[in-house]
Amino acid sequence: MTGNDFHGLRIADLDEVDRRIVRLLQQDGRRSVAMIAKEIGLSHAGARQRVQRLLESRIVQVGAVSAPATHGYQRQAFIGVRTDQRVREVADALDGFDEAYYVVICSGTLDIVVEAMCRDDAHLLDLTCRIRAVAGVVGTETYGFLELTKWRYAPDFVDRAPPG
Repeated sequence: MTGNDFHGLRIADLDEVDRRIVRLLQQDGRRSVAMIAKEIGLSHAGARQRVQRLLESRIVQVGAVSAPATHGYQRQAFIGVRTDQRVREVADALDGFDEAYYVVICSGTLDIVVEAMCRDDAHLLDLTCRIRAVAGVVGTETYGFLELTKWRYAPDFVDRAPPG
């Protein structure tokens, strides 16, 4: 999945049934359409049609998420990047680094933040040097992860009703 997979997405117009299906898939992406239909109270065909629409419209993507350490990546870090005026070009270049699994353009003292997975500190140092060599990069700040205390990638829905 690349950042381009998210470009152009807007708040989805989902009813409560769609939202319940999304929440069920967030709990277990392998949940069958038959199970979803039973839990939601829909026909199998109705549930299948809704799940397919959610997938095709990119509201949900189902995939495997694994812990980086189980793959040999013992060092994770945020690498903050400052650029000259070539922010988008630098971000596009960083998208091509295999170690970068999250690249965002942001505001503030950093122009780009990269979340990276590396084998060890030597690999992280090598990655940082390669990032600094990208045309348009003027500096970096590296924040190594010491301990993971929360990891959850299953956002709930924003209440669209105005506060009041």
